[in-house]
Amino acid sequence: MKTTLHQIFPATAAIMITFLMVSCDRDLLETVPTDRVSEDVFWNSPADASSAVNALYLDLDTTNIFSFDALTEIGHVNQNFAVDAQIALGVYDGTNSKVDAEWANAYKGIRATNYFLENVDRVALDDADLLARYKAEAKTLRAYQYIKLVGLFGDVPLITETISVEDARTLTRTPSENIWDFVDKELEEAAQALPLSYTGGDIGRITKGAALALKARANLWAERYQQAADAATAVINLGVYSLHPTYGSLFGYDAANGSETILARQYQKNSYPHNAFQILAPYSQQNGNSTYVPTRQLVDLYEMVDGSLITGNPNYNPLEPTNNRDNRLKFSVYTKGDQLPSNATFNPAPNSGTADAIGGTYIASTTGFNVKKYVVQEDFANPGNSGIPLMLIRYAEVLLTLAEAKLELGQLDETLYQALNQLRNGRTDVKQPSVTTRNTDDLREIIRRERTIELAFEGLHLFDIRRWKSAEQVLPGPVYGMTYVNNSGEAVTVRVVAVERNFVSRHYLWPIPQNERYLNENLTQNPGW
Repeated sequence: MKTTLHQIFPATAAIMITFLMVSCDRDLLETVPTDRVSEDVFWNSPADASSAVNALYLDLDTTNIFSFDALTEIGHVNQNFAVDAQIALGVYDGTNSKVDAEWANAYKGIRATNYFLENVDRVALDDADLLARYKAEAKTLRAYQYIKLVGLFGDVPLITETISVEDARTLTRTPSENIWDFVDKELEEAAQALPLSYTGGDIGRITKGAALALKARANLWAERYQQAADAATAVINLGVYSLHPTYGSLFGYDAANGSETILARQYQKNSYPHNAFQILAPYSQQNGNSTYVPTRQLVDLYEMVDGSLITGNPNYNPLEPTNNRDNRLKFSVYTKGDQLPSNATFNPAPNSGTADAIGGTYIASTTGFNVKKYVVQEDFANPGNSGIPLMLIRYAEVLLTLAEAKLELGQLDETLYQALNQLRNGRTDVKQPSVTTRNTDDLREIIRRERTIELAFEGLHLFDIRRWKSAEQVLPGPVYGMTYVNNSGEAVTVRVVAVERNFVSRHYLWPIPQNERYLNENLTQNPGW
């Protein structure tokens, strides 16, 4: 039976091939282990190759993407005792378990991919195109990990083959420019062997568009703007992708693997679910954890419907923050008065007496805002059992990459404005005025704001404020939340208690995990750490 991405389960996940070492004479004991897959019997059939490449997808990012935005000005780690809260507050070092986990998970994926690429040729596959596709999928997945690693740590070891523990102790950090070169070449080659799309159980695999979109992302982060623009244009010219008609339904079941999805981590209710609802939902919604919550800085970024900003705007009422605003705000953030998945009305005001009241429990959102993406009514009954694919790359990002790259190249042509304005008024439920300004400073501000609100809580903003070098301006200081009327009849804006974010220049890169440096003294530390 053909193995598909929708049939990945623990047995498939366990395909990390183990070498069987026997100390006694093989003539006396010839056994095959029954508790794991032995290399002696694997890599023999086409099904083995399919299962092995499927297992590589298990190392893609998952709900951890939400935490990245919570480490920026637009989000907040709701419980101060969480390890990622230490990063948000700027009081962490190389012993932080979040730092360690992101490094370890990425290299776990890289090692699995290297092992696959070294062994898949052992399978007798009559279909040369299928073998080439499997290798291209693997190389794209490996490139995904390296893009993230460089974004977080800067220079990191570039490992393209399986290595021993002894070899690992001699690794040094590869300059990030060399890694960008490697990633660009790998993705360009991979794109040539990948199809435009899949059908049936193969939906969710790496496509040509995914490889090119990652190539665009990598080159944008590397500030190689012409290459980024070219790759983004190549994705657009495939003619495969388009914006989902409505932003309001983009992060639910209706849009799953739809026209806007370029790469998504696949899940399935009951057999292979995720728990995004549980992580993000208000406390009143089946004890939602409000683990990562939006801040006032995010809510204030959305324009008024006429395209003006809220600062000094007489038409803006902070007590009703979604009124006359860009509709993406109400589709992205739960604010007071919204209908919840339970059909109750959201009221997080400190004096509301509801389960969501700020200060009522340490779990309730401390800002009075909650993330709305992926928190859907269909998952209310069992918030840990969601089958919505988690989008890792979508067409909107490609359009924003093209717009930003064109701006930085000084190419203020029609393709820039078409890309930008599709996002602003190309959906039926988002109708912001088109941008026409030719002033580069104004246009840069607009594009960066557009990127921040369009992709809020999708795991990219931390990397954006690092490459924009804006974190030192936007991050330090207190965290603010909703505005409400207190018992004295006064309008009060919530300031999160005992939270003061700190950001200095060394925070633009995370420290190399201390555990890694204990094992390998050749791994130098990032500046300031």
